[in-house]
Amino acid sequence: MNRFQTSFIYSLAFTSLFSSCSPKTTLTNSSIRATERFRYVAGNHPLISVHRGGGDLRGFPENCIESFEYVTGQIERPDAPAVIECDIDLTKDSVLVMMHDATLDRTTTGTGKLIERTYAEVQQVKLEDNQGNPTAFRVPTLEETLNWGRKRGAMFTLDVKRNVSFAKVVDQVRKTRTENNVAIITYNTRDAALVNRLAPELMISVTIRNEAEYNQLHELGIPDNRMFAFVGVKTPESSLYTFLHAKGIATILGTLGNLDKQAAAKGDALYKEWTAAGADMLSTDRPLEVARALNQNGLR
Repeated sequence: MNRFQTSFIYSLAFTSLFSSCSPKTTLTNSSIRATERFRYVAGNHPLISVHRGGGDLRGFPENCIESFEYVTGQIERPDAPAVIECDIDLTKDSVLVMMHDATLDRTTTGTGKLIERTYAEVQQVKLEDNQGNPTAFRVPTLEETLNWGRKRGAMFTLDVKRNVSFAKVVDQVRKTRTENNVAIITYNTRDAALVNRLAPELMISVTIRNEAEYNQLHELGIPDNRMFAFVGVKTPESSLYTFLHAKGIATILGTLGNLDKQAAAKGDALYKEWTAAGADMLSTDRPLEVARALNQNGLR
């Protein structure tokens, strides 16, 4: 949890709001394809995936460009770009916006189902942080988010909600020319095969917790160099890391939830142990603590 004073955090938030119009230039080379950035390379610095793009930091709501900007500035380093995991849903008039929940109630000052609200109506509400504090920020569109990421050099893993077609998301990625910044999250072999057909140029986040799950994906024709593997929310056997790394497949360990709680209770040095064991990326609700544990440069 961020220990800054509330007033200081809010002032940073408002600064981010205006500075996001001309984003800081990252040291990461944005011309490097996501198929290279998300591949396993021995010796690479571990990546930090910020679950929902933040949200547990006071004054910074989840799925919000201002939060993405703040967290990215805290954890990025030249050899390890920040990775923003974020959620895409749909308004009544088919605008793709960044929202995790099906309703506006938890994360905004509004109420009701997102799918029953037009984009214009959604823009009338303000985002709230995870402590329920309203902010000055509004729900961004996917297009705005991707354009920010392209200029910033940030990486995304895009979680596509049930109301949204993968084809619409792929269209937005191509429209914003962010193929080098994006991987699409899938939760089953059917969706992974669909994304593979729709967008052979994009990386796909797939669930691989054992060799059998890998074999199912392989049999569907998904190339090793197009997938990176979510290995679950508990530490796997070291043999799984060895198996995937031998194929050039990078791994994501979901520390969000129980492992984050374990690290908070027993010490953040656990994050270093998990990456040393073979996790190439940690998906976390505690990005600042993970960055400190992994000795990230530039952490403020």
